[in-house]
Amino acid sequence: MNYIETDGVKIVLRNFGKIDPLKVEEYVARGGYESLKKALTAMTPEAVIEEVKASGLRGRGGAGFPTGLKWSFTKKDADQKYIVCNADEGEPGTAKDRLIMTGDPHGLIEGMAIAGYAIGATKGFIYCRGEYTTSINTLNHAINQARENGFLGENLFGTDFTFNLEVRSGAGAYVCGEETALIESIEGHRGMPRFKPPFPGGAGLWGKPTVVNNVETLANVPVILDKGADWYKSIGTEKSAGTKIFILCGNLRNTGALELPFGMTVREVMETYGGGLLTGRDLQMVHLGGAASGIMPPALIDTPLTYEDLQAVGQGLGSGVILAIDDQKDFMSYICSNTHFFEHESCGKCTPCREGTARINEILHRIAAGDGTLEDLDNLKDLGEMMQISALCGLGQAAPTPVLTSLEHFMDKYVEAVSGKKNEVNEEAVATEAIHKSYYEAAPIKLD
Repeated sequence: MNYIETDGVKIVLRNFGKIDPLKVEEYVARGGYESLKKALTAMTPEAVIEEVKASGLRGRGGAGFPTGLKWSFTKKDADQKYIVCNADEGEPGTAKDRLIMTGDPHGLIEGMAIAGYAIGATKGFIYCRGEYTTSINTLNHAINQARENGFLGENLFGTDFTFNLEVRSGAGAYVCGEETALIESIEGHRGMPRFKPPFPGGAGLWGKPTVVNNVETLANVPVILDKGADWYKSIGTEKSAGTKIFILCGNLRNTGALELPFGMTVREVMETYGGGLLTGRDLQMVHLGGAASGIMPPALIDTPLTYEDLQAVGQGLGSGVILAIDDQKDFMSYICSNTHFFEHESCGKCTPCREGTARINEILHRIAAGDGTLEDLDNLKDLGEMMQISALCGLGQAAPTPVLTSLEHFMDKYVEAVSGKKNEVNEEAVATEAIHKSYYEAAPIKLD
């Protein structure tokens, strides 16, 4: 995919395009593995956790949970602990983690080793999306190099700390992006979420305390230890520290990935780096954060890209996708393509998600075909809200978010669709092709 250069500070993509990712010596020449050495020889595990806490680093996979706090939950004694990297990047339109894994794999490896030391884990797993063959091969090559050069294995930097790493690949199930379903898959079971509690921090992989972090989250860690928590907190905003990788896609002149400090507005990013709408038409909506995030109307695009500002207007940062959609795109076709995706990806374990995604998709296709009623709109809202509070995992809880936010901001389009105006939608195309048109073709993102 395209990479959009920016003038600001780089943290996660600091080495992108500046090193050969297949040569560990080039990573080392730019200060690589010095943070791991510092952690092992000059800091206690508790001090590492406190430094990450003080930095304000939050999870970059979508939930935004404080990373240091998550690590502290797994600090209690156990005979075995694990650190797991969630690289199952299955969100349509998202490819930020692939960029990190293929462009700077040692940055991820170093971050995982530091996290392992902090929580007392001697073993780590990178669970990578199976379609990412280049990423998997790059990671395995980098792991072998790290082991050969003493950055993985036993007695690292002359200490008694041992840490080993292994790559596991998924088989295409979107639900395995949920941490407990991911854990089930690593264990060799069908990827389905677990009931919580217990949470992975207490009983995760093979029943042992486990931390699961996103690729982008872990790639921040070496820089935090190198430059310090105060430096890191000076970037971004008070409650959203550091930088974020965003994916610009859809009907923009420039599309691709870029790293920016938190705080720019959606409009500023789309106009400054996206070049505005390619078609010269009016903006209809922005799908912000990825398939499981909210639909943003043009009236909200001056909202800063921070956790707190987006939450205040009922939106979310998600995985960092900024998908701009102009007024030429059929509104109902787009919403239908999204709900079809979630019905297809529901694992079926819990009734709210299994039945809810199917019924929402069924209702929306009926509305799109011109056969809907005003009562359908009430049912959509009731179904979506029920799923948010009762679904077992994040997939079912987030699946109705695009529908609920679009009902809130685009009710006029729904009313129009059920008020006798026939919507020209090809049902078969919506069911089988629209998801690809809406996400993958809109963004220049190809699988490895």
